[in-house]
Amino acid sequence: MESYGLISICISALIAVFLILFLLAIIMRLITVIFPEEDIKDDSAVIAALATIVNKYYPDTKITKIEETK
Repeated sequence: MESYGLISICISALIAVFLILFLLAIIMRLITVIFPEEDIKDDSAVIAALATIVNKYYPDTKITKIEETK
């Protein structure tokens, strides 16, 4: 039986996918190093948008604190 051809195609495709994902991870890391995240303080537009969405889905609620978790 000539099933080794199919197995080698599957293995090479799997290796190619992992290689592409590895390269994309390296590119994303380089982008985050070259363009670091700016330290944004309280943005009134973001706070207004959050308050609108929270009030839409949970009426009679009030946002008291917004913080970013890492």
